[in-house]
Amino acid sequence: MKLEGKVGIVTGGGYGIGKAIALAFAQEGADVVLAARSVEKMEEVASEIRGMGCKALVCATDVTNHGQIKGMVEAAVKEFGKVDVLINNSGIDGPTSTVVELDPDQWRETLDVNLTGAFLCSQEVLKHMIPARSGNIVNIGSIAGRMAYSFRSPYAASKWGMIGFSHSMALEVGEHNVRVNVLMPGATEGERMERVLENRAKATGSTYDEAKKFFTDQIALHRTVSPEEVSAAVVFLASDEASGITGQAFNVCGGMIMR
Repeated sequence: MKLEGKVGIVTGGGYGIGKAIALAFAQEGADVVLAARSVEKMEEVASEIRGMGCKALVCATDVTNHGQIKGMVEAAVKEFGKVDVLINNSGIDGPTSTVVELDPDQWRETLDVNLTGAFLCSQEVLKHMIPARSGNIVNIGSIAGRMAYSFRSPYAASKWGMIGFSHSMALEVGEHNVRVNVLMPGATEGERMERVLENRAKATGSTYDEAKKFFTDQIALHRTVSPEEVSAAVVFLASDEASGITGQAFNVCGGMIMR
């Protein structure tokens, strides 16, 4: 098993990509801390993890609340004695709007959840990883961080920012044997993608099928990727098989972009 004996925190672990990552970690032998606002969904995932023979801890956590993040990390260390891996996955879609019509509060909320939340979680976990001289952070970005993305400027800004944040952090903590990488999914199956397509269709005056075609026409595989395809890449980056990899951004997008 690639992650046997390790303890991983997965933010936003109750659904979508976060759920897939949490379950993939358990399949590879890791105990998992689930951190998000939706306790009910996390309890369902935790039950599946325990059914695999691994331990799971559920922590109600708003990643924009520094106090709640501190409490979550402290609970993880108290329960398991360490944190080996942090997956900063929590995120929101943000508004679908032109810049000129954008509500500034929605801009701030998107960056607070998607980018500042990753900073706060990383900051608290590094307080334990650095003294232990061991650790691994995988930030879940998006290919929106490498391309122009009309009608989604707050989301794109947060994901472009994730790359710069991750690369800078990797330089700082590498001497402490802590690795930091970014995993960048493309259009991914699930409820969030359905919302994105519906909102884009509404904002552009197009149909749902036309909005979907906008994405799939740009993908070399001509399909979206699955949460499980994303989680498989995260498992690799979190494992010792990737021990020589840090400060990198990896696309899992079916060839939607190739750089």
